[in-house]
Amino acid sequence: MNAQHSGGKLLSQENGVSAMTSAHNKKKLTGLVAATFTPFTADSELNLPVIGPYIDYLREKQGVNSIFVNGTTGESLSLTVKERKELAEEWCEKAKGKMDHVIVHVGSMSIKDSQDLAVHAANIGADGIAVITPSFFKPKTAEPLRLFLQQVASVAPNVPFYYYHLPAITGVNIAVRDVIDGIEELIPSFGGIKFSGIDLMDFSLCVSNKHSTWTLLYGIDEQLLPALVMGAQGAVGSTYNYAGCHINELLSAFEKGDLVQARKIQVKLQELISYAMKIGFDVGVNKQLMSDVSGLSLGPARLPLEPCSFSHAQSIKKKYHSIFS
Repeated sequence: MNAQHSGGKLLSQENGVSAMTSAHNKKKLTGLVAATFTPFTADSELNLPVIGPYIDYLREKQGVNSIFVNGTTGESLSLTVKERKELAEEWCEKAKGKMDHVIVHVGSMSIKDSQDLAVHAANIGADGIAVITPSFFKPKTAEPLRLFLQQVASVAPNVPFYYYHLPAITGVNIAVRDVIDGIEELIPSFGGIKFSGIDLMDFSLCVSNKHSTWTLLYGIDEQLLPALVMGAQGAVGSTYNYAGCHINELLSAFEKGDLVQARKIQVKLQELISYAMKIGFDVGVNKQLMSDVSGLSLGPARLPLEPCSFSHAQSIKKKYHSIFS
């Protein structure tokens, strides 16, 4: 990346055309993207040395070659800006030559923090940046949300920019088709959407109106197959950390037109998630499952999330192996 800054301000800005060209010259983001967990010590401090082996595990054991870091699964809004920068640096550094894409989530409740994180992500060579909808002071319509996104994207104009839609968490359910209407004029570097909502009609309308350079990634793991039918070009999810190799088989079956096999695999993932949800399945439990399956020591989730109990962890791990053995 060529962005340069001083005191958090960009020293040079590309014009709209050159920014769009630079951002869209990168290899298109498709396929599975693992939404990574943030490794912590037992005291909930960053455990950066785990990141290198984590990347190797994803690539070698799960066949996942792209990552989405510092997102919801990564507990980003429970982290300080300094911690988010340290994590982004480590993910980008350790992923060089191993991952096709490192997308860094830079969303925040503060537009200034988001801009700071966006410039930082550009400077460390991130392959894309993403921003979730602000969820404390919530935008009421598409227009203020579009302006928020534009002001963050503008400080890193050479980096593909992705809008992260997650209404179940943010409480903002503005139709994404309204957010992206003419967005390429407002954000020349716009690269696509991480659509983590259940409204498949809204998603389908986004697909039918997308620009050829965009990628529409679906983010509800248990509904991936119907989203593929609607035109999803890839997926971002937490379960792909430990079930990626199986979901890659789903993608392969779908591409071959074998919907029977694709459905079988999708139902397996649904069985696991349904079972986990009945006994409690939050980020902390999900993180512990990843630790148990991968052998990586990812530590607990940070408060206010509760630690995963031993009995819950063992029960879900047993179910995972019974389904995917």
